[in-house]
Amino acid sequence: MSNHATPASALQDYEQRRATAEGMGSADKLARRREAGLLDARERLARLFDGGSFSEVGLFAFSGGDPAKAPADGKVAGFGRIEGREAAAVSNDFTVMGASSTIVNGRKIGHMKRTAAQRGLPLVFLGESSGARIPETMGAAGMGASGSDPQQYVRLRETPWAAAILGPCFGSSSWYSCLSDFKVMRRGALLSVSSAPLVQQATGASVDPQDLGGWQLHAEVTGLVDRVVDSDEEAIDAIKRFLSYLPSHSGEAPPVRAVSAGSGDGMADIAKLLPESRTQVYDMKKILRAVVDHDSFFELKERFGKTGITALARLGGRTVGLVASNPMQRGGALQIEACQKITSFIVLCDSFNIPILNFVDVPGFAIGLDAEQKAAPARIMNYMVAMQLATVPKLTVILRKLYGQAYLNMGGGRNSDEIAVWPTAEIGFMAAAAGVKVVHGLSPSDEGFDDRVDELERETSPWTMAGQFSVQQVLRPQDTRDWLLRMLEVHQLRASKGVGRHLMQSWPCYL
Repeated sequence: MSNHATPASALQDYEQRRATAEGMGSADKLARRREAGLLDARERLARLFDGGSFSEVGLFAFSGGDPAKAPADGKVAGFGRIEGREAAAVSNDFTVMGASSTIVNGRKIGHMKRTAAQRGLPLVFLGESSGARIPETMGAAGMGASGSDPQQYVRLRETPWAAAILGPCFGSSSWYSCLSDFKVMRRGALLSVSSAPLVQQATGASVDPQDLGGWQLHAEVTGLVDRVVDSDEEAIDAIKRFLSYLPSHSGEAPPVRAVSAGSGDGMADIAKLLPESRTQVYDMKKILRAVVDHDSFFELKERFGKTGITALARLGGRTVGLVASNPMQRGGALQIEACQKITSFIVLCDSFNIPILNFVDVPGFAIGLDAEQKAAPARIMNYMVAMQLATVPKLTVILRKLYGQAYLNMGGGRNSDEIAVWPTAEIGFMAAAAGVKVVHGLSPSDEGFDDRVDELERETSPWTMAGQFSVQQVLRPQDTRDWLLRMLEVHQLRASKGVGRHLMQSWPCYL
């Protein structure tokens, strides 16, 4: 008697297995998630991908002897379209053994990574996992098998990676989130090497989970997280918006969108956003929003390194990367944290062919014991090296002050393709008053102090820089948008169809 199933029984078996795999952990676990306002792994993918475009990979994969105990092995993976463009994604199913990592679901992730890199697809990780699955990874055999992919954590930035931190993220969810170009975190989620109970077991210290890996830590202290949101839906929408600025892969230019209505309407009054007093603070973000296309400003790491601003935007429908000092915070003196985030942002822009626009009003770098303890010289040089290695078009607008080494870091010298200054700009080694004290030993109460200040201020004039052709243009503020649009046309990478050389494709993801 034959052991082969009949066509009817084979199809019945298929439907049963499919229903089990798609059923995830259990109806009770899924119901509890709904009550908590959380999407499940498949609902997250439905939110990410265009309707009807999802094609699953590895639905019938499982670890252990019973597929019903590990449906899809706790990680739902596949391909779909995001606003019409093909993409790949891995969504962790916490209802299946805490989405713990195994050799089998590691193979699924490896397949998605290889396919995304080879076929030029963005890769999205929807993170929520408990770490390695015990006992599968226990012992020498488990550890040996788990390291079978020597490229498991290599990033050459062939395609954009984006990650959402949507629950407890340990193990692979933590690692792949950190490797991603964009990270969004839901309040209440966690990202750390180990859980609080494990930390207490290992060290004896009791620690609050949010202190160990909560959103405030990563948005404000470590700088790992680019945006913070309140729900799964907002997190996934943020990923979709981020990807809308980027090309599908590093071998093409970013997509071009229609110019939104109202773009440039604020340029006529932009000069009014700059105070008459050179020492008065103002909101640089208002100037940036006036220059770029309406409603296209998308800031990254807003809560970290606040003396610097990094944002994606569009100008004339084309993606640009904005780097700016922030006078609202410490007068715009760049903190070491700001250097870190700007460096990472330059690497992102250069890796995916996004022109960099610098908007400058900075008195220099923040100095002091705290800065030196955070390796200030090295962080400043990392920033400088990234700026000089970037092969995308680089344009700089100096609004007001630019002093010291920051002159080079923020696009001065030949570190930009074109530099424009507003008539309000002042450029020098340091502020005139400070310079008089250092050079002449005079204080504000001393005779001759004001004359010396006037003398140095004449030397910091934008006309001095323009006269020796150290800047290429002196701009009326209201002409800034038009000048940038024109220079982006002039400096576009025609020979390579908008694609740079990617000299930083293997730059560490966090340094």
